[in-house]
This record gives sequence, C-alpha cells and structure tokens, in this order.
Amino acid sequence: MTTDHAPPAPSSPADATPLRILLPQVLPALVVGVATSLLFLGISALAEKFEGVLWDDLPDALGIGGHSSLWIIIMLTATGIAVGLVVWKVPGHAGPDPASTGLGGAPLAPGVVPGLLLASTLALAGGVSLGPENPIIASNIALAYWLGRKAAPAVPGAAWVALASAGTIGALFGTPVAAALVISEALAGRPGRGSLWDRLFAPLVAAGAGAMTTQLLAEPSFDMGLPPLTDPGWGDLLAALVIASAAALFGLASCHLFPYLHAAFGRLRHPMLMLPLGGLVLGLLGALGGPLTLFKGLEQVKELTSSIGGWSSGELAKMAAVKLLALVVAASCGFRGGRIFPAVFIGAAFGMFAQALVPEVHPSVAISSAVLGVLLATTRQGWISLFTGAVLASSPAMLALLCLASLPAWLIVTGRPQLELDEQGRSLH
Repeated sequence: MTTDHAPPAPSSPADATPLRILLPQVLPALVVGVATSLLFLGISALAEKFEGVLWDDLPDALGIGGHSSLWIIIMLTATGIAVGLVVWKVPGHAGPDPASTGLGGAPLAPGVVPGLLLASTLALAGGVSLGPENPIIASNIALAYWLGRKAAPAVPGAAWVALASAGTIGALFGTPVAAALVISEALAGRPGRGSLWDRLFAPLVAAGAGAMTTQLLAEPSFDMGLPPLTDPGWGDLLAALVIASAAALFGLASCHLFPYLHAAFGRLRHPMLMLPLGGLVLGLLGALGGPLTLFKGLEQVKELTSSIGGWSSGELAKMAAVKLLALVVAASCGFRGGRIFPAVFIGAAFGMFAQALVPEVHPSVAISSAVLGVLLATTRQGWISLFTGAVLASSPAMLALLCLASLPAWLIVTGRPQLELDEQGRSLH
C-alpha cells in the first residue's frame, strides 16, 4: 500500500520558532479532521441503511430468507451489475483500477469522487468483502487537496494530503494512534526540517479531530471481548510465533493469486462483464461460506469471536479460506473498497481455527497473532498490523508477544508479492 502523503517541512524564515510555525496549522488540521470523519460516517450510515433495505426489508417483503444461499447469490450479482453501471457510465468511472491503488496516493480529480463514493457505498451495502478505507481516504484526499489549494494556495499541496490521510485513518480506527503510526512510517528516512514530532504535529491534530468526531457520533470499538491474557508464559510466546508466521503464509496465498485473477477478469475488458461476473462468484462464495463471510467483516468478526469454542475447526477453516478468496475476487474484478477490514476477519477466523486445533492456546494469543500475520501479508503496514492485533485483544500483556511474533512473520512476507499491482498488472514487491 502506498503512503506517500507525508507533509513537507513548511517554509519559514530562518528565525521562525517551531511554535510560530506549528500554531497556524492547528485550525486547518481541526477542520480537515472533522470533515474527513463526517464524510466517513455519512457514507457508512448510508451504506448501513441501504444494507437494511437489501438484506432485511426486501427479502421479508418477498418471503425469501435474507441470508439464504439464493438471496446471497442474487444480491451479490445485482451489486456487481449496479457497481458495473457506475464504473461504466458515471463521470470519472469511479477512479482508477483499485488493484493498482493503495492506501492514500496522489490526489484524484474532484469529479471522480461522487462515482467512487457511490461505487463504494453500493459494494458495502451489497455484501462485497471489502472495507471503506481506500475509497474514503482517496475521496477525502481529493476534496481536501482541491478545497485547500483554493482556500490557501500558499500551503503545499502535500500538506493537505497528509491532513486528509491522517484525519481519515483516525476516523476509521477511532483513535489518532493508528494515523500517527502510519504517518511516522511514511516519514521514516525522509529529509525534512524540524523533529519528527514537528512534522507529525498537524497530521496528529487532524487524526485526533477525526477520531474524536467518530467517537462522539458513532462510538466505534475494535474490542472483541476476548478473554484477557494476564500472565503470558513461554507457551504463549511459542504459540504467537507459530500462529503469526502460519497466518502470514496463509495471507501470502492471496498475494500470489491476485495477479492471475486480475488478469482473468481483465480479459473481459468491460466493467459490465467484469463486475457482474465477479458479483456472481462472490455470491457463490458467500453461499458456501455463509453470511459471516459477507460484507467488510468488522461486525462479523465480533459475531465470530463471541462464540469461541462453538465453531468446529472445519467451519473456521472454510470461513477463512472463503473470505480470503472473496477478498481477492472483489479486488480483482473492479469493486471499490479497502482490504484491511476483510483481512482482520480472515485473521480472526484463522486464529480461531488454530485455537480449535490446539485448545491449550489462549484465544487472545491465537486471534491477535493471526490477525497480525494476515495483515502483514496483505498490507505490508507493520505498525497498522501490530496496532490492530493489539487492540483486538485489549490486553497490555499481548503487546510484547505481538512485537516478537511480528519478527518472523515479517521475514516471511518482506520482498514477497503484495496485494497490490502495478499499472501493467504485475505484483509489487
């Protein structure tokens, strides 16, 4: 995933103090942070309302089970048709090929944003295995860059990109910590004036504003209610090392499969062929894996982990494999969406599968380590992977285990194909 949104050091007279440089950044950062959160919350609320109509009201009116295999296949195919029409006919064609775009990147033209948000909303409501993060970040970057350059032409464009990225990440995770980690990773090794915290100041303000807006209006939570790990031992460390590494290998399977599926759908050449066929395949996968393998995955993770011990190892293995395939198919055929939230579900199902095979493994160790491994493979975002694994367990004792477990998992994934392609359809490494 690309994270080239670090703000350049602001130009200033040689005698300007850091305080005089940083204070004027506060108000723009607050405005951008709140605005990015409101756009995220608005699209999420709209998708949830539409989801209720499609998956509850409509099947009830027709006398069909909303989560029956038939309805799943019908709805995903219809979603493919609807998104295909948007990509084909709406100005801007809902942005570039999502297979070659990462988390952030260069600003899109503002005229692309309506189609991109519409395609993303339809996919979220229709049950596609993608999250909102990539389209929301891209849209917020485009709008902040466009409006910011008009309101304050003297401010470097990269600064608006950084504020929009940080604000959206803060809103998505409900905390500015995730944004600070991502931005600091992007800043690592780059020349710039001032300390790292000087350069993080404005993005962190935006991330805090975005996170607080989300918290006040929606109260999001990544806490899965897992039993806390209070006294980790050598067995827990061994389990974390093994499960994170195995999950990383499992996640890498999607990266190796990605270019082949993308090329196969690409041979159809037209969005009204690629997306309806992709929707049909996703519907068949959803019918196979069951309702929990649909949608972006966050609420489904909570439902999955609420019944630890109630799933067989076979059921969990099937859900992890189906969700992995669904993620790759959705990203290959042209649906607009992000990959972090579905990857969290894949990791949670894989961790519960490992725990079902070896019940002596603590559930928090199994699930958090597996989420860490899958995210490392599918995102190559080390800090985000570590942060997400830690907050799922909501147990301070897990952090040291995850830090150690990330090391062999990173050796497995680094330099390997990524879940992102270049413009020629080849895997990035």
